[in-house]
Amino acid sequence: MSDSVRLAKRLATEQSCSRGDAERYIEGGWVAVDGKVVEEPGYRVQPGQAVSLLPGARLEEMRPVSVLVHKPAGLSASDPAESALDLVVPANLMPGDRSGQRYLKRMFNGLKLATPLERAASGLVVYTQEFAVARKLIEEGRHVEQEYIAQVRGTLDAAALARLQRGLAYEGRPATPMKVSWQNESHLRFALKTPALGFIEYACDSVGLQLQALRRIRIGRLPMAGLAAGQWRYRLEYERF
Repeated sequence: MSDSVRLAKRLATEQSCSRGDAERYIEGGWVAVDGKVVEEPGYRVQPGQAVSLLPGARLEEMRPVSVLVHKPAGLSASDPAESALDLVVPANLMPGDRSGQRYLKRMFNGLKLATPLERAASGLVVYTQEFAVARKLIEEGRHVEQEYIAQVRGTLDAAALARLQRGLAYEGRPATPMKVSWQNESHLRFALKTPALGFIEYACDSVGLQLQALRRIRIGRLPMAGLAAGQWRYRLEYERF
């Protein structure tokens, strides 16, 4: 019969603390087994293994987080089998992230996709545990402006551009004005309130343009600036959509 015990029980005994506090230390990433951080209170440890509390260990409530991801084209934002959420690992954290957050496994439990994006498109995607952020981007998303850069092929006269700017009805949604302008001879800038998936391609088709690539560069007041494709960062406490 194995003499192994749960890590939480072992830590509680060695640190003379309650089992609940031991679990919070472990889930907070403050406990190492043989020098390796373990975040699972139920992890089984053998009598000969060294269990240590890391310097600076403290009991703290884990606040919910939101993460901003630069999704590459061709990767789903929502498919559990292959989504941009898989990019949220320490190796892909944006260099210079200023959040001060420590990466913990439980921090990413229950992250909800708040800003869907077509698989073929690239750009900014938000996943969140925060109720206020989810409400803002999902329930009240129709009021949040997003900005896209569309690479297109074709020509667009002044009348067609004006038609786009007036807005187009799409899949039961009424037409609402949007800002559309040329960024250069092959790229159009769209700024509009949270569009339905597929809308920008439909808008391009409606005026004889062929959409070749689409990138979302801003959601509300938060731009994608500094995030390379495949990277992510935490939403800073003061940042608002």
